[in-house]
Amino acid sequence: MINLYETGAYLLDGRTLIPDDGKAQDALAAKGIKTNKDEAAKGTMAYSILQAHNTSGDTENLKIKFDKMTSHDITFVGIIQTARASGLKEFPLPYVLTNCHNSLCAVGGTINEDDHVFGLSCAKKYGGVFVPPHQAVIHQYARECLAEVGGMILGSDSHTRYGALGTMAIGEGGGELAKQLLGKTYDVARPGVVAIYLDGEPVKGVGPQDVALAIIGATFGNGYVKNKVMEFVGPGISKLSSDYRIGIDVMTTETTCLSSIWETDERTKEWYDIHFRPEAYKELKPSKVAYYDGVVYIDLSKIRPMIALPFHPSNTYTIEELNANLEDILHDVEEKGRRQLTGDVQFNLTDKIINGKLYVEQGIIAGCAGGGYENICDAVDIIKGHFVGNDYFSLSVYPASVPIMMELYKNGRAAELLHAGAIVKTAFCGPCFGAGDTPANGALSIRHSTRNFPNREGSKIQNGQISSVALMDARSIAATAVNKGFLTPATDIDVEYTNPKYFFDKAIYDNRVYNGVGKADPSVDVKFGPNIKDWPEMPALTDNLVLKVASVITDPVTTTDELIPSGETSSFRSNPIGLAEFTLSRKDPEYVGRAKAFHEVEIAREKGEHPCEVDPNLKNIMSVIREKFSDADRSNTGFGSTIYAIKPGDGSAREQAASCQKVLGGWANIAKEYATKRYRSNLINWGMLPFVLDEDFNFDNDDYIFVPGVRDALLNKDEVIKAYVVNKGMKELDLKLGALTDDERTIISKGCLINYYRG
Repeated sequence: MINLYETGAYLLDGRTLIPDDGKAQDALAAKGIKTNKDEAAKGTMAYSILQAHNTSGDTENLKIKFDKMTSHDITFVGIIQTARASGLKEFPLPYVLTNCHNSLCAVGGTINEDDHVFGLSCAKKYGGVFVPPHQAVIHQYARECLAEVGGMILGSDSHTRYGALGTMAIGEGGGELAKQLLGKTYDVARPGVVAIYLDGEPVKGVGPQDVALAIIGATFGNGYVKNKVMEFVGPGISKLSSDYRIGIDVMTTETTCLSSIWETDERTKEWYDIHFRPEAYKELKPSKVAYYDGVVYIDLSKIRPMIALPFHPSNTYTIEELNANLEDILHDVEEKGRRQLTGDVQFNLTDKIINGKLYVEQGIIAGCAGGGYENICDAVDIIKGHFVGNDYFSLSVYPASVPIMMELYKNGRAAELLHAGAIVKTAFCGPCFGAGDTPANGALSIRHSTRNFPNREGSKIQNGQISSVALMDARSIAATAVNKGFLTPATDIDVEYTNPKYFFDKAIYDNRVYNGVGKADPSVDVKFGPNIKDWPEMPALTDNLVLKVASVITDPVTTTDELIPSGETSSFRSNPIGLAEFTLSRKDPEYVGRAKAFHEVEIAREKGEHPCEVDPNLKNIMSVIREKFSDADRSNTGFGSTIYAIKPGDGSAREQAASCQKVLGGWANIAKEYATKRYRSNLINWGMLPFVLDEDFNFDNDDYIFVPGVRDALLNKDEVIKAYVVNKGMKELDLKLGALTDDERTIISKGCLINYYRG
C-alpha cells in the first residue's frame, strides 16, 4: 500500500524512480544522463518556487517574501495588533481576514462580533480583504480566490495547504505574518523535498481522507517528512479530481511537513476555469531529472477505507481491520489514552461494541478537509433514500463555503441530506476545534475533519468530561449513517456515484466580501471592543537567567491544544492577559498559578525592588549561585518560568501556545525536540529561548535553573550553553538552541518581535 524509501531517489520525466542506492549513477548513465544530487535537486517544483520567492541571494538560507496571506478571526487581531505596535502603515500584500472560527458569536457577550468589526475596520484602513462570518472557511476561500500556480501563501492556521492547486502554502504563527506586514521576510534553511509518488487508482468508495490518513500513519511517527516539502508526483495524480487532491493535501499538515506541492494538469486548469480565474493556471511539473531526499510510494488501488482512532491522526487502521479485531484494538487504544489523559475521567471505547459491531453517536462532515463539494455529493449518493434514525446517532454537514452550499441546494443534494435526517449548517470551523457539535460525555464522534486530539471536540477533562473523535472519510461516515451509527466502510455500500458538475457563483463574494486591496484609507479609525487588549510590555533578555520550572510534561508528544486549549478559549484570543489564564489548563491546571507567582519576582526586579522578598526561596538559591558566580545579582539577572516537555508543539500554528507563556513571565522552553518548526518559531518570535536538552534529566516543578551568560551565549552563537539546577546540587546541564538566524537571535535578545521592530 505505502512504501518509504530508505534512500533518496532520482525521478526521470516525472515517472521513473531510480533509488540512490549506489547504482543510481550507472542507471542514469545508461539513459545518457549525467548529473548529481545537488544539481538534480534543483529540478523539483519546490526548489523553483522557493527560489522564485527568495530574496537572500543564498540558495541555502532563504528569505521568503510571500505573494498573499490569510488569517481567521482568532488570529488576525493579535497579528494586526503586533504589526500596529511595530509601525504598520498599510498591508503591503493582499491579506485576507476570514471569520470562520468565532462565527457563532455565542460566548462572551459582544467580544466575537467586536473582533469581526475590528477586522473590517482594519481591512478598510490598511487595505485588506474581509470575508464575513459564515461565508467560507479560511482555506476554502483561499482555494477559490487566492491560489495560483507557482505562488506562495502564508497563513496563520496550520492547515494552510494549497499545494493541490500548484500553490506552495505554509501555516505559521502570527509573528511570521506580522513580519510580512512589516516588509520583512520568512527565514528558513532550504528544506528537504520528499516525493509522494502516487500510482494506480483508488477503488470505489475510497476517498481522499482515506489516502491522507494512510500517509499520516506511515510518516508521522518516524518523522519521515518532518519540516520537509511533500512533492506529489506520479501517474496516479491524473486519476484524481482537484477536489480529491485537495482533500489529501490539506491533511499533509498532520505529517509535520513544512509544505506541499503537486503537479498541475488539465484538471487543475478546469478548477481555475470553474472559479473564473484562468490566468492563475500554468503547467507545473518537475524537470526532466529531479532528485528527492526520500520517496513515499503509494499504490492508490491498495488503499482501503481508514479510521484514525483517538487521540491522533496517525493512530490509523483500516476499517476492515478494526471491525475484525474490535476488542483488541479498542482495548489497546483505551490503555494508551488513559496514560495520556489527565484528570478523573473514564475513557472507554470497548463499551461501544454492540453485538460485535462498533456503535458511534455522531457523524460530522465539515471544514477545510470534509466540506468540499465532491465529498458531500458522494456522501449524499450513499445516504440517499436512507435515514439516520431516531436513536443516539446524528449527522451534521458543514459545506466549506456559501458557493458550495448554494450549488448543493440548487442541485437538490442539500434537500436529500435534510430528508435523510442530517442537519446542514453554515461554513464554520467549530467542529474542528471544539466550538460546535460537542458530543455527549463518553460519546464517540466520527468526523471528516482535520484532528482528533484530546478535547479537540469540545469536552473538558478538567470538568470530568470526556468524549472522543475518530477521523474518517465522508463516504464511510455516510455509510455508517446508512447503518444508523454502526461503523461501516463505504466499500461495503453498493452505490453509483453521480458526480454532478460544480458551478461556482462568484456573485456571492462580489456582493458580500469587502475587497480593499490597494485601497488603504488612513482616515479610517480602527474599532476596538472592550476585550481587545494591547500586548503587555516585555523586557529584554538579561545577561543571566534564573528559570523556575512551572510544569513538567512527560508525554511523548504535547500538542498546542494542550499548551493552550482551543474551543472555549477562542473568544479570548484578542485579550493576551485574559487568554493566558487558560494556559496548560487541560494538561497542568496548576501551571498558571506557579508561573504567575514567579512572574511577580521579575516584576519586582524591574521596579527596582528586591526579588527575594517575593519568593522567600530565592535567598538561598541566590546564595548558592553566588558561590560560583559572584557577580550575579538583580541588575544583570532576570527571573522567569519555563516548562519542560519531551516534544512540544504538535498541531496548530496558533502563536498563543507561546505568547501565553510569555505573558505569564515565561523565558524558555526546555525540550528533547520540538514537534514542529512553527511552534519553535512562535517561541522565538515571543522572545523565548527554545532550549534543547539531549540528556535525560528528571525535572520537578519548582526546580530552579541558573543560566549564566545566556545573552552573550545567544549572540555569540555558542553551540552549548551551560546551565545549573541550583536546588539539586548545581547539577550541570548542556542546553542547546539549534540553528537560529541572526535576526532570530536579536529578536530573543530584545524580548520579543514587537521590541525588535520598535528598535
